[in-house]
Amino acid sequence: MPQQVKRRRVFYIPGYDPIHPRRYRELYRKEAAAQGKISGFEVDLIGRQGGDSYGWQVTGRIDGAETEAEFDVLVWSDIVRASMDLNIPQTYALMARTAWIYISTGALARLMRLRKGPVIAALYPVGMLILQALAALALAWVVVALSALGVERLLPGAGWLGWAAGLVLGAGAGVALLRWFRKIDNRLYVYYLMHDYAYSAATRGANSPELEARMARFADQIAEALEADVDEVLVVGHSSGAHLGVTILADLIRAGRVPERGPKLGFLTLGQVVPMVSFLPDAGRLRRDLHDLSRAEGIAWVDVTAPGDGCAFALCDPVSVSGVAPAEGKRWPLVISAAFTQTLSPERWRQLRWRFFRLHFQYLCAFDRPKDYDYFQITAGPLSLASRFAGRPPSKSRIDVAVSKHTSMAP
Repeated sequence: MPQQVKRRRVFYIPGYDPIHPRRYRELYRKEAAAQGKISGFEVDLIGRQGGDSYGWQVTGRIDGAETEAEFDVLVWSDIVRASMDLNIPQTYALMARTAWIYISTGALARLMRLRKGPVIAALYPVGMLILQALAALALAWVVVALSALGVERLLPGAGWLGWAAGLVLGAGAGVALLRWFRKIDNRLYVYYLMHDYAYSAATRGANSPELEARMARFADQIAEALEADVDEVLVVGHSSGAHLGVTILADLIRAGRVPERGPKLGFLTLGQVVPMVSFLPDAGRLRRDLHDLSRAEGIAWVDVTAPGDGCAFALCDPVSVSGVAPAEGKRWPLVISAAFTQTLSPERWRQLRWRFFRLHFQYLCAFDRPKDYDYFQITAGPLSLASRFAGRPPSKSRIDVAVSKHTSMAP
């Protein structure tokens, strides 16, 4: 197929991540080089200097064609960090509130009808926080008992003095253990995941005003690119960034900011967790955006997940399962599988199979047995997203039935 894209703008929307987006630039640099060695192409990356947003520039030499791409990232890591700035008691209170919201609204029961993996991932921080609290209480009790026994042996008849000393030491030991658990959370991901699920639950599915303002500015950048001299504008949303992308693009289309004769517009969602938000009662705006985007013309929306990713709602059509698929005229998304067990060699799959968080980022990484999904050919190659997947049937094992209890599309 002849080259269709010489110049491309890529707008990347990360998920709930407190780390500066330079991590995505370096991940792209490393994994593009690895994929290039496997697939026989070259992708060069340079950091972009200046500008109002964070990004980088890429030159791809793929299938005998050279393509230039400029990346921009929606930076909301500062908002994420602020939402995570809670002490231990506040986190436990947040856990109780989040669990109550998902249970009392019926969202958790409906989510369990979909994929078990992401529901288990959501319950993991709750279970681990409870276990950590029980471990702290057990340690505290042991310290209290040993301290009281020790004081009694040193000062026979001390009675209450031993128990008082034990209570002080036991409380200190319990608190110290809880602080240690939090210190090693970069290995456990308990606090991180708890704050992730709590972020959307806090507003029962609505976006915070601060995030809405950030998304509006990013939408302006995309609208500007759609008027520029480029061949394709590609929006990529990973994890919870997928539902942010849905809202941004739906707003642009409804406002008439997508020119009919402008660049091709593509939307790629990866490892989406849309139901975690769209199933909540106050997510009417998101459900309306899903409904509108699913029937939009002039856009190609491809949703890529994999059953091997336990953190994503794999092969769940986010529009249909949210109960807002239009009666007629539904076009999107095209739901396909990255098929980790086929696109990763048995050796590589064994290495990654139990690294759940790492697998959730595999969509942005190299595959040693790639098929039609290749993140680097999509973002730096000569074909548009629409052309690359033209005629591609959706996954036969996709879930496209209405499951959500809450289907109001009132903004």
